[in-house]
Amino acid sequence: MTRCLKCLDSFYERPSWSHILMNKQPSYLCYKCEEKIECINGPRCLSCSRSLDKLSKRLQKDSLCFDCIRWDKRVETKDLLERNYSLLFYNEFLKEWFAQFKFNGDAVAARYFSSILYKQYQRHYQEYTVAAIPLSERSLEEREFNQVELLIESWRCNTMTLGRIDREKQSKKSRNDRILLVQDSPFYVEEIAEKDLLNKVVLIDDIYTTGTTVRQAAKTLKKAGAQTVASLTVAR
Repeated sequence: MTRCLKCLDSFYERPSWSHILMNKQPSYLCYKCEEKIECINGPRCLSCSRSLDKLSKRLQKDSLCFDCIRWDKRVETKDLLERNYSLLFYNEFLKEWFAQFKFNGDAVAARYFSSILYKQYQRHYQEYTVAAIPLSERSLEEREFNQVELLIESWRCNTMTLGRIDREKQSKKSRNDRILLVQDSPFYVEEIAEKDLLNKVVLIDDIYTTGTTVRQAAKTLKKAGAQTVASLTVAR
């Protein structure tokens, strides 16, 4: 019997040969909670992973959503980010679970998010150095842990560390205000011994909203000498 990481109910896993023969990890969610997870499948924006499935044709062009087309028109942000790859829709269920995970100290939820992210890391970014988006010192004191660092702590990969200066939370700002902040990056690169770690870097974060945070971090990494910067996020 297994306990669901979200609702904490106990449940029996459905027996399957794949779990036995392939030594798969146990399920982290009960069937009811698993059904509320929405994966981003089908056509998606090649830049930010926004689903194009239900997006009207006037809001997309050449497999890019108009948000990313507008980003590319900003000369100062063009080519900063190779692409963002997100796994899940940020629906009401996930919004509630992230609040439980990040603000109520439910750190064990990282097991589920870490496992699904790591599969995508192995599939698309094995040659990349991993950098977790850091919290400001103020936020770290409030939460007592960085949820993104928990996502990667069990991964087998090369890692590097970013630092972050305390500033007003971006979540309190409007979309346009957040986008305008891309030139004012709060991040800095910690001293690294091996410059090869900067050849290709993939940023790990929980949620991609406007794309400002990962672009700010990418800008900092590019200034430090990174050749290619991508981002891998749980939700979009």
